Amino acid sequence: MTPRRTGRRPGNPDTRQAILAAARTAFAERGFDAASIRVIATAAGVDPALVHHYFGSKEELFRATVEIPLDPAELLPVVLAGGVDGVGERLVRTFLGVWDSPAGKAAVALLRSAVNNDWTARLLREFLVTQVLRRVLDHLDVPPAELPLRGSLVATQMIGLAMMRYVIRLEPVASADPETLVAALGPTVQRYLTGDLA
Repeated sequence: MTPRRTGRRPGNPDTRQAILAAARTAFAERGFDAASIRVIATAAGVDPALVHHYFGSKEELFRATVEIPLDPAELLPVVLAGGVDGVGERLVRTFLGVWDSPAGKAAVALLRSAVNNDWTARLLREFLVTQVLRRVLDHLDVPPAELPLRGSLVATQMIGLAMMRYVIRLEPVASADPETLVAALGPTVQRYLTGDLA
């Protein structure tokens, strides 16, 4: 007699892949905010409840499409702890901590791919704007009209740092102690987040 299996049956990997493919297309073409679970489910040929079954929330589905192994929502309390003063340094420190960890390998692969692939670049841009920068900027007291410019300026520093340290491996940045980089870049990121941009 064969023992009965208990627990939830494994899902169909083809269904999961169809949902991911539809989500990648929707996020790249429409952006995170405009790509609804219903639109993604329709494109994948499944019920919206099945999307939630496989991925939980829209944010988790988005992270799966860009293959980011970490949830920015879990890291942002560290960045925002202590208020506005020092948020630039904490952002750079957290960023380096992620990129220097085992999860950083996936981030490097995504960055390399974004350089050569417009579709991946759009997904990376959406991820940065909706999952990281917007969440940080929403906690700062700056005029709403300045948010896009401030977020873009921060992104130039962070992605530039990632490119030089992890992809191009420009010395001495590539082997610099993280705290040296935090001290050098943190004040610039702080100014982009909260300072005078004129």
